[in-house]
Amino acid sequence: MTGGTGTGGSVTGGSVTEFDAVVVGAGPNGLVGALTLAEAGWRVLVLEAASRPGGGLRTEELTLSGFRHDVCATVLPLALASPALRDLTDGAGRPAVGWAHPPVALAHPLDGAPPALLHRDLAATVRSLAEAGPGGPAGRARAGRARAGRRPGGHAADADPSGWTRLVGPLAAAGTGLADGILAPFDLPPRHPLALARFGARGAWPATVLARAALRGDRARALLAGLAAHSMLDLHRPITAGYGLFLGALAHSVGWPVAVGGSASLADALVARLRELGGEVVTDHPVTSATDIPPARAVLLDLGPRQLRSIYGDALPARYRSALGRYRYGPGVFKVDWALDGPVPWRDPAVGGAATVHLGGTLAEVAAAERAVARGQHPSRPFVLFVQATVADPSRAPAGKHTGWAYCHVPLGSTVNMTDAIEDQVERFAPGFRDRILARHVMGPKALEDHNANEVGGDIGGGTADLRQLVVRPVASTRPWATPLPGVYLCSASTPPGAGAHGMGGLHAARLALADARGGGSGSR
Repeated sequence: MTGGTGTGGSVTGGSVTEFDAVVVGAGPNGLVGALTLAEAGWRVLVLEAASRPGGGLRTEELTLSGFRHDVCATVLPLALASPALRDLTDGAGRPAVGWAHPPVALAHPLDGAPPALLHRDLAATVRSLAEAGPGGPAGRARAGRARAGRRPGGHAADADPSGWTRLVGPLAAAGTGLADGILAPFDLPPRHPLALARFGARGAWPATVLARAALRGDRARALLAGLAAHSMLDLHRPITAGYGLFLGALAHSVGWPVAVGGSASLADALVARLRELGGEVVTDHPVTSATDIPPARAVLLDLGPRQLRSIYGDALPARYRSALGRYRYGPGVFKVDWALDGPVPWRDPAVGGAATVHLGGTLAEVAAAERAVARGQHPSRPFVLFVQATVADPSRAPAGKHTGWAYCHVPLGSTVNMTDAIEDQVERFAPGFRDRILARHVMGPKALEDHNANEVGGDIGGGTADLRQLVVRPVASTRPWATPLPGVYLCSASTPPGAGAHGMGGLHAARLALADARGGGSGSR
């Protein structure tokens, strides 16, 4: 099936139904793509291999009854910032998802020192990054130097010795404008050129270099390192600073919320809205060949390059097929979920207010762990991303109980059990954590790929997103969502703008399909 000009049909529930578009894969990108086409008046069918839609937005009782765990994404700042999702409403115009913000967006504890705390409020963040309290000798000395060095008309950044205000403040002030530009990289002219220029000037740096050049103190530098480690790249590599700056700016501009009831509630809202517009979603329907897809004017694939090659095979031109075969995947993830008998016993109680906790120590420690993974090694002290969603949304566990999950990066396809290494890192900053565990559920790279075929080798990002492959994704093209097959488009995290629960791959692919159907074929807008 390679598209065409007419509608086709499939048999669902015993009746023949015609569709203008078929979307394969019900992750956030696939659902946004389907919804975009449905809003344009197209009749849309979504086919999902799993028993529930959602992809990376699935919530399940992985451990014990009553404990709801997000299988993949939990903290969703990109959903609030994304043009594809931030205005999502139900049929009556009400917000389609309830959002819960934790008291603290992110905590990054350190040994023998107070933690770095990333707040929605910039000034509160700066206070947490001070190397000594404002009343202490070091604090008074720095304040005196800041006052002495401040010129008339100076900015509040002059009083921030950590450098965080100067580095991240202007990006946060751009609000969702920064996200608009980053998430729509092929829109020309860019919508917010000044914000993008400021971001690009620093974001292109390696995180290790920028942290040492622009920030002062262990807390500020560790905070940027943990944020940059979301890139799943060696932090000595270019553009890793950009990941940290963007995530930090999002914390100040939109926050780092969780969806009430679990991330599946966002997927459920998208499905409900799609059905209101006449779309259909069929689960337990794997697609392994083109013959599994009903004929339609357009096909959107929320799938990776390997699946595209498998489904269409020799129908793809040899050159394009070869380019897909060169697509590179990054490190995998080893994940543990816990049902907990109470809150995590953090050594510093301030960490208990954060839904997200970065466990890895100093900038040097985090960078060393991520470099080891990039070189195919398993660090004994991995960087661990820990999430305690019940801090913001107690509905996810029985009264008085909590959920937690954590993952660390591992070499692609690793078979090493990292449970002890992860729990050791938690115990390092929360002595007695293991005593709170009622049950645990473990997913290594193979289990993650079995759960979601897009996570090849446990790579939850849909492919490495280094300097070259961030935009050349999956191939070099000004229309990367289009395939050489008429009417067939890719819309997964393996297309720009890459990973994250933002739905923008689906939005771009759907807009391209609509433009092509009109005879425009001019791009993503």
